[in-house]
Amino acid sequence: MTAARVLGARALGRALLARQHLLARGTVTPAAMIHHLGGLQAQAVPQPPHLGLLSRLEGFAPEGLDELIERRAVVRTALQRGTIHLVTADDCLTLRPLLQPVFDQGLRAAYGKRLVGVDLAALGAEARALLEERPRTFQDLGALLAVTRPGRDPAALAQAARCLLPLVQVPPRGLWGRSGPAAHTTAESWLGRPLDGEPSLEGLALRYLAAFGPATVADLQKWCGLSRLTAVLKRLAPDLVTFRDEHDRLLYDLPDAPRPDPAVPAPVRLLAPFDNLLLSHADRTRVLPEEYRPRVMTPNGIVLGTLLVDGLVAGSWQLTEDRSGGSAVLVRPFAALGRGERREALAEAERVLAFAGRGGEVRFEEAG
Repeated sequence: MTAARVLGARALGRALLARQHLLARGTVTPAAMIHHLGGLQAQAVPQPPHLGLLSRLEGFAPEGLDELIERRAVVRTALQRGTIHLVTADDCLTLRPLLQPVFDQGLRAAYGKRLVGVDLAALGAEARALLEERPRTFQDLGALLAVTRPGRDPAALAQAARCLLPLVQVPPRGLWGRSGPAAHTTAESWLGRPLDGEPSLEGLALRYLAAFGPATVADLQKWCGLSRLTAVLKRLAPDLVTFRDEHDRLLYDLPDAPRPDPAVPAPVRLLAPFDNLLLSHADRTRVLPEEYRPRVMTPNGIVLGTLLVDGLVAGSWQLTEDRSGGSAVLVRPFAALGRGERREALAEAERVLAFAGRGGEVRFEEAG
């Protein structure tokens, strides 16, 4: 048997950047990019999805995403890892039933003790009726559910509904320059279609490899939040190619997916806060040096916007707005930038300012 080819961290990083359209920006539609990526992390409002597309698409403007949200072509919904993602309508209906075990586990772990004795089927049915009557915040929903369940924690009741039902956040939540409370309704009601009745774990794995491979089973599980997916990749193995990483871990990949030469130059990029590039592998070191991880992933769960230099995280950045409505991009390199790298970082930051459309300045903090 021929030994599997070894892919080093740099080769894995270049493959990931190519698939994420961070080596060369794409010219596809925003909806096509969102589908290819399997969604964009959307925990924070509203910057991450818009900025995630800006870093990956040529000619992208805020209204290019806002229009999709308003006409229900894309939705904000809890999916991978139980966190809010912006996905296409079709992906919402397909991915949500596949990821139901993530929500079942989250409900048991976080709220199980507070829901002992609660009829969850009845709770789900009542919550569905309330949310399909009109979109509601979790605070309002919990208060209404507690009326028929006196003595129960309203927050736990609302979170149970979140886990039991496929919910979407309705606009203006998530629009650029506008927002609103996180009001929810069911995906079926909002999209006018049922959930996919035959979703495929194999399809989920192939989608992941297309956007994030080559990858281990642990990487796939980290991205989606599911466990015990070894059998899924083994079933797919005859149609895949395999490699080993420098730690002798087995990597799976699509035969025709891009795997650029590790020497291919990687341009400077500004990644959005909470970007899935940093959240979708068990071993993040292909793009995130371990020594920098605590500087971009805070103890309270915030993932900062990051500066990529030569394909690796080399700093953080932030888009801010002052009281007069002006903007600034603050870039914080972790080590001194070369002249060319600083020039590229400046151009990327100016691109963000132009996108924000409010004027402003770029400021570099001293490296360190």
